[in-house]
Amino acid sequence: MHFISRDRAIQWQVRAFILVFLIEATVCQIRYSVPEEMRKGSFVGNVAEDLGIDAKRLKSGGARIVSSDSSEYIRLDVDKGTLVVGERIDREQLCGQTSPCSLNFEMIMTNPMQLHSVVVEVLDVNDNAPVFHEKEMHVEILESALSGTEILQVSATDTDVGINALHGYTLHPTTHFNIKVLSSPNGHKYAQLYLSGALDREKEEKLILTLTAVDGGDPQRSGTLKIHVTVRDTNDNAPVFTQSVFKASVKENVPKGTLVARVSATDADEGMNGLVTYHFNRMSSNVAELFHLDENSGDLTVNGVIDYEENKIYEIGVQAKDQGGQSTSTNVIIEVSDVNDNAPLITLTSFSSAIAEDSPSGTTVAIINVKDLDSGKNGKVDCSVNGNIPFAIHSSLKNYYTLVTNGVLDRERNPEYNITFTAVDEGSPPLSTNKTITLRISDVNDNAPVFEQSFYEADIMENNSPGLSVFSVKAHDSDSGQNARVSYLLIDTELNGNPISTYISVNAESGIIQAVKSFDYEQIKTINVFVKGQDGGSPPLSSNTTIKLNIRDQNDNPPQGRC
Repeated sequence: MHFISRDRAIQWQVRAFILVFLIEATVCQIRYSVPEEMRKGSFVGNVAEDLGIDAKRLKSGGARIVSSDSSEYIRLDVDKGTLVVGERIDREQLCGQTSPCSLNFEMIMTNPMQLHSVVVEVLDVNDNAPVFHEKEMHVEILESALSGTEILQVSATDTDVGINALHGYTLHPTTHFNIKVLSSPNGHKYAQLYLSGALDREKEEKLILTLTAVDGGDPQRSGTLKIHVTVRDTNDNAPVFTQSVFKASVKENVPKGTLVARVSATDADEGMNGLVTYHFNRMSSNVAELFHLDENSGDLTVNGVIDYEENKIYEIGVQAKDQGGQSTSTNVIIEVSDVNDNAPLITLTSFSSAIAEDSPSGTTVAIINVKDLDSGKNGKVDCSVNGNIPFAIHSSLKNYYTLVTNGVLDRERNPEYNITFTAVDEGSPPLSTNKTITLRISDVNDNAPVFEQSFYEADIMENNSPGLSVFSVKAHDSDSGQNARVSYLLIDTELNGNPISTYISVNAESGIIQAVKSFDYEQIKTINVFVKGQDGGSPPLSSNTTIKLNIRDQNDNPPQGRC
């Protein structure tokens, strides 16, 4: 990747790796890279173009990016379909020495639901110079020391990585001393200062050396350490460690004062020249905070909080000195073992708060991310949902699970579900986390109105007033909202050659049956009325009922006599 300056617009070459799977959801993975320290709003990548998606689709699908820890650094411009820098990115603050340094997040779209995994690698720029833990050091050496005698080991740290990391060391002057640049097992370079020429205390008792640490960046950065050397009279035996390398292990979170290792050295000299003390060598600031070395016993104990998730191995330089200025160095390698001290984390990345009751089996309801900061079995997580519900959970992308329907939904029986996700790791004892979501079931028009009776019978006296309320019918619909709103209608029939509506009417809202005219028993004795109850669904559902109206006689006719 080549770029000219941070102030210029940069086009980044993109490698997109597409992996499509998931139930009713498209899952893709795409990668970009961007240098650290880019200005806010700097271009990262065109996700719409690289995924083959119309930029309008991003907007209509409510595209957004979700992440538990990196969403502030990268922003999605849905209008242009691009990713841009959201906040200044400091790679060293974000990832420390970890390389590659990546921002991981997901882009979610709905209608249909799509999940795209996005990885943005943060490229290092040479914005940090090598730094020594101390600005000055004082050492002593016997004037009788032989050429090749080791004086000390010292290292600088550079929080940059790759070519911008620590590259080497130089020494000035080199009249009596020189350095070897060595590498520890983890690849970190350190300088070993040794005697390269004869000393004469009577001529030169004190010397000042400048050790410079340089990185490999362009332009190159450096840091310096002043070494004050005092030449002492002869002490002809240096301490000798009992082991060339000391190895130990310690569990994370052990209490302060826990013994980790004991270093030991012997000195063949007698008296004060044979008295050995122990000191940290090549000590970084975090080692000083986490460990304590007893200078007399050589006991290395815990002095802070050891966290496996922060650092899995420590390499500590220890120096043994006698009282005559002779010294030797060794390394203590401490491996930190993991304990199950982190419960799984559940993050809801996408969730449909309501689904229709006629949703087919396999419909995606939610996508969750589950992770555990521990390692090995302690970090291996299994996720499940509570039983006796028509839902199932499936593993999809790494650390992702999809919640889907797994049975028939019926809003009239269960209008909502409280679904609990349970994530359990394989530690001993296992740790678990629960997260509950509430899912509403939305109504569809799957129930027709039901009349309280399929057949009604009522009486009405003849000579009634027109508009008289005769009877009322009632139907119920177990759906909700407009789907449950019942309207009443007369079914078209005829009576004596006339439409039934000229005799009877029904109130569409209340279901009240009314007489349109006054009835005469001598002409009509019975009226059969058919009423339809229809809901407001689309399409509407209906049912029918029958009302038999009996016209009752009144004594409204005088006797008919014969002459």
